[in-house]
Amino acid sequence: MLDTSVASINSALQRARATLATAETAAPAELDDETLALLERYVDAFEAYDIDRLTDLLHEDAVQSMPPISLWLKGRDDIFTWWLGPGIGCKGSKLVPVGLVNGMPAWGQYKPSPEGGYEPWSIIVPEVSDGRIVELTFFLDTKALFPLFGLADRLA
Repeated sequence: MLDTSVASINSALQRARATLATAETAAPAELDDETLALLERYVDAFEAYDIDRLTDLLHEDAVQSMPPISLWLKGRDDIFTWWLGPGIGCKGSKLVPVGLVNGMPAWGQYKPSPEGGYEPWSIIVPEVSDGRIVELTFFLDTKALFPLFGLADRLA
């Protein structure tokens, strides 16, 4: 397919491995106090499901995705239409900090369960730019992800 020899490919792989072996691992960037305060306000507003406060925190062109579902929303209006429609089951959720994911603070989301308590729903990873949240990714594979972060199967 590449119209090149096996020896050429092996040589390129050796050079790439040597480069990776000597590369320094970059430490995550320090988040400033303003960004941390913004994310703290987001957590409070999300747990209260306060759309007015969330409106102030999300950029008007923010995007939301929910891997592995192919859902992709763009803009506050679409996001809030989803949250107040099909996503209303997340109202009353509890968020538990899990540390950094992709260099940003992230949270395990537990949504209210019909049986009582709270059940795992997602790992929420926000992205911030210019003092607003510009992207929200809700990773839904809780069976694989929650154990990686030491999160409980349920909250009482």
